[in-house]
Amino acid sequence: MLIFWERRLVFLATPKAGSTAIEAALEGLANVAVQRPPELKHTDLRRFRRHIAPWLHQITGDRFMTVALMREPIAWLQSWYRFRLRDDAAEPAAAPAPGSFAAFATDYADTSGQTFGAIGRQLAFLTDGEDRIDRIFRYEDMPAFTHFLEDRLDCAISLPRLNVPPAVDVSLDGAHEQALRDFMAPDLQLYQELAHP
Repeated sequence: MLIFWERRLVFLATPKAGSTAIEAALEGLANVAVQRPPELKHTDLRRFRRHIAPWLHQITGDRFMTVALMREPIAWLQSWYRFRLRDDAAEPAAAPAPGSFAAFATDYADTSGQTFGAIGRQLAFLTDGEDRIDRIFRYEDMPAFTHFLEDRLDCAISLPRLNVPPAVDVSLDGAHEQALRDFMAPDLQLYQELAHP
């Protein structure tokens, strides 16, 4: 999470959506940069609205705009899988991955399983009931996000490539992919809406 005090802007760091690179590029511009522990770094909208936003409003009298990235949901889950294969994975959810992405995806779609509980949904991070982050950008359209930040922060931004997971096979057969798409339908719907703000 990054807080830009004068600009009244807060970047909420969606897990597995480029937050490490964004924080590396913008930490020096932020008045507050929370990078550890992961529970604070990845403060979701609900926790922000309940705990941090009231404090910011009490001090400044202003409402801070929230901004975040959303990754295409299937690609997001693939990133989690690849992350779990890393030897140096440092986040709490970084237990060893199942043998194949298909097995990982099947386990994720079982909401009673450990994988779903450890990872959650992007939808739950970015929304709280009817409330949602003020500006959500597609991770896959990083130039739009970068241009927004450049305008808002009045500076040029260059994002490094950091925290890149290993390249592995994350393909699914038709039945597994359809089952995963059915399960992730709420996330996919939100992602689709981002194309038409």
